[in-house]
Amino acid sequence: MNESGTAAEGGSRAGTCAILGLPNAGKSTLMNRLLGMRLCAVSPRPQTTRNRVLGVKNSSAGGPPAQIVFLDTPGAQRGEQPLRRYMRDQTLAAAGESDVALLLIDAAEREQTAPDRLGDGDRGAIDEILAAVRAPVILALNKVDRVAKPALLPMLEAWSARGGFDELVPIAALSGDGVDRLERAIATRLPEGPALFPEDMVTDRAERFLAGELVREQLFRQLGEELPYATAVVVDQWNERPEKADVVINATVFVERESQKGIVVGKGGQRIKAIGEAGRAAIGQLLGCPVHLVLQVKVAPNWSRDGGGLRAMGYE
Repeated sequence: MNESGTAAEGGSRAGTCAILGLPNAGKSTLMNRLLGMRLCAVSPRPQTTRNRVLGVKNSSAGGPPAQIVFLDTPGAQRGEQPLRRYMRDQTLAAAGESDVALLLIDAAEREQTAPDRLGDGDRGAIDEILAAVRAPVILALNKVDRVAKPALLPMLEAWSARGGFDELVPIAALSGDGVDRLERAIATRLPEGPALFPEDMVTDRAERFLAGELVREQLFRQLGEELPYATAVVVDQWNERPEKADVVINATVFVERESQKGIVVGKGGQRIKAIGEAGRAAIGQLLGCPVHLVLQVKVAPNWSRDGGGLRAMGYE
């Protein structure tokens, strides 16, 4: 019997698939596409994802019934700053624990069209991830809708020549092109067995965590390159009001310097107001009810450089 209380069907499969790759390859966009919902924070700025996020997909994409437990991971990177080390550890742990590894490459980036075009840092980061994998590896070339068709075959050939991949699949995560084929390729490589989670479960993350991620997504989207790297969001209070069928959320945006606080607050508080409005709408869509979101901005000096600071921001 599985956790949802039903017997596993003959030939059904279940297991984990880590979504791995360089920053801004489209990992979170792909995760959201696969799950059919906005679970992971997405923005054009690299390193939006800091924690690995689990998402459960009960798949029947033209193959045997399968429950795929996806793990969205931070972009592969190196560096000794504590926050970067934390994200690196999250990625390597997911790579080593997964039943199938999915390496996502941005086909629209010239440096990623072939392994020998990668810079030393990016090549080293990918090599480190693949060295941690103990499972079949599928390579997905993402954003192929932005690549001229004559250029796609040489890319596939170049990455295939690197070796080590069970299958290569071109996709466009944003539009969904090729994603069904990719899902089948993953499902068929999972071990046979019963579901790992109840059928109606989507993630193991608490709603508070997801709400904080959606606020941080708006910080990345609205501030772009102005946003300080060491910005975190902590949900302080979560009050569900059954009599009004809504939720009241109080959250704090942390930065490391007073000058950064001014960037986030904006002139006359206009920026933090706009961030709050967009965050409230996104959280309301996730929860399916009205949301009242109150944001404040505080300075926590050097939190990203200190183990205690990381834990205080929820990075454990």
